[in-house]
Amino acid sequence: MSTEPGLGAKPEADEDTTAGGTTEAGAPTAGPAASGDPDTAGSGTADTDGADGDGGSGGAVGGGDSSRAAAGATAGGSGPVGGDVGGGGSGSSEEAAVSGPGSGGEDGAEGAAQVSESEAELAAQRVERERIARRKAEKAGPIESGTKLSGKAADLLAAIRAVESGEKPAATVFAEPAPRRAPEPEPVRRPQPAPASPVPGVPGLPAAGAVTAVRGVLADGGAPESLAPQVAAALGEGADTLLREDPWQLLRVTGVRPDQADGFARALLGDQCGPDDERRGRAVTGWLLEQAAVAGHTALEMPALTAALAQRAVPDPEAAVQSVLAEGEALVFQDALDPGAPEPEDDEEERPVRVLVALERYALAEESLADGLARLVNSLAKDASEPWEAAAAAASRGGAELARAVAGHGLVLHTGGEAARAEPAALLTAARAAGLRAFAATHTPDGRRRLTGGEGAVGTVAELLAGAAGPGRDADGALDLDLLIVLDAPQLDVEGAAMLVEALPDGARLVLSGDPAVLWSAGPGRVFADLLAARVCPQIASRTPDPGPLGELVSGIGVGELTQVEAPGKEVVIVPVRDAGEAVHRTVQLVADSVPRAIGVPAEQTVVITPGHGGAAGTRALNTALKERLNPGPGRFGGFDPGDRIAYSPAPGRTAWGQVVKADADGLHLSCAGAPVVVPKDRVEQSVRHGWAVTAHQAAGSRWPAAVVVLPGDAVQSLSRPWVYTAFSRAERHLSVVHGVDQALPKAVAETLPKPRTTRLPLLLKTQVPTAT
Repeated sequence: MSTEPGLGAKPEADEDTTAGGTTEAGAPTAGPAASGDPDTAGSGTADTDGADGDGGSGGAVGGGDSSRAAAGATAGGSGPVGGDVGGGGSGSSEEAAVSGPGSGGEDGAEGAAQVSESEAELAAQRVERERIARRKAEKAGPIESGTKLSGKAADLLAAIRAVESGEKPAATVFAEPAPRRAPEPEPVRRPQPAPASPVPGVPGLPAAGAVTAVRGVLADGGAPESLAPQVAAALGEGADTLLREDPWQLLRVTGVRPDQADGFARALLGDQCGPDDERRGRAVTGWLLEQAAVAGHTALEMPALTAALAQRAVPDPEAAVQSVLAEGEALVFQDALDPGAPEPEDDEEERPVRVLVALERYALAEESLADGLARLVNSLAKDASEPWEAAAAAASRGGAELARAVAGHGLVLHTGGEAARAEPAALLTAARAAGLRAFAATHTPDGRRRLTGGEGAVGTVAELLAGAAGPGRDADGALDLDLLIVLDAPQLDVEGAAMLVEALPDGARLVLSGDPAVLWSAGPGRVFADLLAARVCPQIASRTPDPGPLGELVSGIGVGELTQVEAPGKEVVIVPVRDAGEAVHRTVQLVADSVPRAIGVPAEQTVVITPGHGGAAGTRALNTALKERLNPGPGRFGGFDPGDRIAYSPAPGRTAWGQVVKADADGLHLSCAGAPVVVPKDRVEQSVRHGWAVTAHQAAGSRWPAAVVVLPGDAVQSLSRPWVYTAFSRAERHLSVVHGVDQALPKAVAETLPKPRTTRLPLLLKTQVPTAT
């Protein structure tokens, strides 16, 4: 294998995005926008991550006695250096097969209990807010586009399926349509919210009669009838009547675009259909706000929103926005550009403001979060400091500084890398030893595994909110806690954070701990980053560095430098490739042969991370090749066979890693973290993906003994410093980088920062917490 630097793959356009990660995108504009990064939950925006095998070769990468320096790009022209994986013998020249099903998922592993608790948490969230519409899974099995449909119906179904799977960006508002690509071999799948119960007819699921009625309206409009369960679930009671009266309500279904809804409306309304229809303007406005939320924004500035409406042929954008506001579907805010500036002395002088429009659910969540945080900051009891002082005295090393801050403040932020997790762990142990009711919540079950100590007092955020872990609730419905420590805090979206804070009693302490350099949450908001910027509470920065060559490499990326590192134990290896086909081939070699033989990490403990679902080296192609090599089979049940490595997502942002056990009339039987999970047949396509290859956003919150990061040439536009940092830091012992982007990698690390998200949390905090500066 050639190891000369600069062997990069020719860039190729990649339309695909993440299925479980959100990419971050900028606000909509009237003109063409850069395509979004597919590494955000359910969208295609900032990180070409998606969630979603090799019929190929064995053999070591490298050969002979040579210990060649790895060739990779760095800011100075060279890349991170480590020895090649493998000893004698060169790799086989067989090419990997890249056809067949396979895909990945998005969070950490959860067992059956955790999965059901995740669903319970989602249900609780919707009940508490009473404004969050529940989306149910399809009950009717989807048909293959083009097999029973033709014309615009087939095109509409194919487009919807593509967006639902992450094959194409959901947030198309942020980019001009890209040229069509050939379909990927793997069936498209995207995690969707799981129903409260798989039993037909239970409350919360669309009744069979409602689905039948909606199916008739869809048929009259030339839309795929298989969308009926989704439409009935999205529109609720009387969905068929509402859809016939307002065909643009079809935009409430994930994956439907305005032009497709226009075609449906023309078929139903005939001459009464026009671009100036008030119903159309209202529906397109809501759709744009939903796409912004998928991209991470909790609100949009009015000029950006009206420009995007004009771009979609809405003749009076301001009237369309006012119609949405009048219906109560969105809220408008006038936020001062400088909240700290004095009031103008002249009554006629106007204070500079920015006008924001937000969907009600996210606006209320953000305001609730700010209220709750202000309550914690201001409700600290002054007469019960003794146990907190005892905990501070008992905490060890770096945990002592954190404990002292917690003793005197209701809210504390803690930052640091993987090694810094020892500090909140020490605080948890000391607080419990002092008789305080303390609990730690992580983003994923794997994060729970990596938090030492605190046995019985550690669970996931989903488990805590669902009541499956933690101390339970007191008589007032608040968590029976004195101290809650939340790790992986950057992964909290605004709704999840609001639920946690609302559940804490007055006088409780909250510690948010995490690595600020990783990718932001899959859902809307950037809670941890906003809190760091607002400076409303103490911030404790860990001085504990991550050890070894991997720690040195990742630390450099965090400050914008891709440096060479000495890796005598082959902790870091760069594998240059010329094109995507070679990238797939080398990746399968590494996972199946080289890393197990040279590093001692088996294939089942190695994760493959790539920027997107699509393309010749995306998650689908890689999962297909890895399945062919590691667990070949016919895929008799929805593309899966017993022994397949999977990622099960019962809802967006909730993913369990596991294996397929069997399939029967009840559905697909999985083993997730050692616990059994049964996925009904009609949920498999939407919620289960092959899980050998995933995306950086999906991998956030979990770590593996070995990681293979694949950087094909068509991933250049998706790379950013947070993406590279997150992907490279998923490895505990060994990192292989299949490098096909040449100098784009150091350039991304040095120059490409996270795309901004529009949020209101910093301003809300500054107006409610007097100490904010």
